[in-house]
Amino acid sequence: MDGEGPQTLCDLCLAQVCSRLDALCRKGADGSMSLIWAPLFPQELADQLLQKMATKGMLNDTTVGIFRNSEKLRLRSASIRYCKVSAKAFRLALCPHRLLELDASWVPGDLTGADVISGLASNPDCRASLQMLALNGLSMNLGTLEEDGGVCAGFSSLQGLKTIHLVNTDLTDDILEDICSLPRLETLDISCSSVTELNALLKCKNTLRSLIAHRLYRLDTTPVRLLFIFTQLHALRHLDFSYNHFANDDSERRANGDETVRQLLEAGPQILPSLVSLDISGRKTIDDSVLRGFVESRSGLIFLGLLATGLSSSPVLSSHENLKVTGEANEKQLWEALRRYRERECFVKEALIHLYHLTSDTDKPQPDMLKLVVEAMRSHPESPHVHLLATACVFNLTTRDLAEVMPVRLMSATVTQLLHAMETFPNIQQVQSNCLMALCNDFLLQNVPFDRYSAAMLVIKWLSNHEEPTLQRIAVAVISILVAKISVEETALLSNDISFMKLLTVVQHKAMLGLVDPTLKFALSALWNLTDETPTAARNFINCQGLELYMEVLESYYSETAIQQKVLGLLNNIAEVEELQSDLMDEDLLEHILSLLQDSQMLVEVRYFAGGILAQLASRAEAWTLDQELRSTILEQLHKSIMTWPHLEQEMVSYRSFRPFCSLLQTCQPSGVQLWAVWAIHLVCRQNASYYIHMLTKEGLMELLKALDTHPDTHSNVKRVSQSIMRLVQEQQSPCEVTNSQTEPGKS
Repeated sequence: MDGEGPQTLCDLCLAQVCSRLDALCRKGADGSMSLIWAPLFPQELADQLLQKMATKGMLNDTTVGIFRNSEKLRLRSASIRYCKVSAKAFRLALCPHRLLELDASWVPGDLTGADVISGLASNPDCRASLQMLALNGLSMNLGTLEEDGGVCAGFSSLQGLKTIHLVNTDLTDDILEDICSLPRLETLDISCSSVTELNALLKCKNTLRSLIAHRLYRLDTTPVRLLFIFTQLHALRHLDFSYNHFANDDSERRANGDETVRQLLEAGPQILPSLVSLDISGRKTIDDSVLRGFVESRSGLIFLGLLATGLSSSPVLSSHENLKVTGEANEKQLWEALRRYRERECFVKEALIHLYHLTSDTDKPQPDMLKLVVEAMRSHPESPHVHLLATACVFNLTTRDLAEVMPVRLMSATVTQLLHAMETFPNIQQVQSNCLMALCNDFLLQNVPFDRYSAAMLVIKWLSNHEEPTLQRIAVAVISILVAKISVEETALLSNDISFMKLLTVVQHKAMLGLVDPTLKFALSALWNLTDETPTAARNFINCQGLELYMEVLESYYSETAIQQKVLGLLNNIAEVEELQSDLMDEDLLEHILSLLQDSQMLVEVRYFAGGILAQLASRAEAWTLDQELRSTILEQLHKSIMTWPHLEQEMVSYRSFRPFCSLLQTCQPSGVQLWAVWAIHLVCRQNASYYIHMLTKEGLMELLKALDTHPDTHSNVKRVSQSIMRLVQEQQSPCEVTNSQTEPGKS
């Protein structure tokens, strides 16, 4: 994950190819894809396309078929890590290439190490060219291999191999013997495998430069024998003999390993003279004095793994500034630990525990650290322990203003992982709490790109099943911002799920207690935004007895301007829907709203929305079902009240479109209706000219305003405001046509 800067043009192009793969390909008789037209790809580009498909989770038996064309798409470094590719598809698509590197780790399904090796060995080019092979997490099943034309098809058939990774495999001592016979073997990772002894390493003692043997839980070798084997590895520069300190493994095997490490540290520099890197993380029985002697006798040492040993604060380390250390003494050591141990859950957990405490009151942006925390979550997608700790660290690293100075792409990836955590661990309260607290960041929700619709749906569903007051407040706050940022179409989809009406329950509970708190305000804002130009949501609101509740809130919170404004804003949304206007034809309700309009002591923010409801309802004489005298009074008071309203500098309202105003601007409408509409348009155009003036011209309202201006029966007050709007348009439209460069601010 590259957290900084924009995506490269190459990356964007590859993403486009991936998204249009169906259109670019045809399917063969066996269902596999092939490109309809394939240019000769630059070799590196073919590798990157395969990697992009794997990263996006779209590499499978069908799509990998495009790489059967090994003349036009020439692979050298291939990764099918975590991708569900069968043995047959692997052999047909990847084995014909002259590969230098192959990572087939953690491939789900029935692909085995035997399938991979036999497939590669079937290509004479691969026998010589392949230098790196990773089969982590696969079953070896090498007993099924047979000699091919008299040539063995085991690891030793791939004579070019220099690097082999076999983490978490059923590696046997016999297979290890075969591997160690390779003439060029330099790096071997057999961590968490089932080998019982390491005598085979003596066969490659002159070539092996890096041995990674973390948690060999079945190793049955005495410390004396282990030390002898290690001391014979004359070319060894890196040794990892760390252990999972959380594991409940055989205590004798663990003790033998610890004793081997102690003897190695005490043995002096004549043993393993080339060693510059040693990892003993998880080994808790080593004394500080032993470590001090080792470090002081190894002037060329460049790395020490000391996480979960109790030794990372040793004074001897401070005198070696260039020595890299994994440990828990400071953030630098933890950063190194998260970077090196990304796939080792035990060490990731240990590092995150200490990182959380070290960053609990940080005010320093640490994008590199955040990036590693997010990658840890990606590497352990189903680990509740990692996510519990990682989400807490994310909150520490992004809280307050820290998110604002992080790279946008990094924050986007961070939000995506938080949402994944919420979805994956719905029953772990602390994970949910951490995620919600991290998401409740105005900058993040307003400015960082991510799937806001899915996020809103996820948080709304969470709200439907939880009652804890603090988290409820946070969830409602997040929802209120998210729903203001999604499209009308997405809002409509969201409103189809009746669970969003859980917000009404929140309002009802607060109203019963007479509370005025952030949770109530956020819930009202969210409902206001959810019903904006969304008739389905408005209908659901009415069906859930929302109108009755809002009538009570209007009366009981008469002196609370912010509450009144949000309630009237939602009623405006209902009034804009013609088929729902009949639900508002309640004499008591309209007389109350009229009283708000007429109250000169009431703030304009409230009177404005009261006027909007009345203008919409009074604009359709044919649909008016109440006393006509009430309608006449409303029309008269609309005009009279609006003429007393002052100019507002502070933004009060926003609109997704001006479509609800079209019917109000007709020349046949009463002047009070017209005046409210032009006053509203003038207000938002003056406050956010580039956004709303573009909307005016795009949606054809300029023609309606011109018609009002030229019609002989238009009231002079309406004409005056209409002319003012048209002047704003002329001023805004310079020689170049204005484009929509701003986003809708959303209701608050």
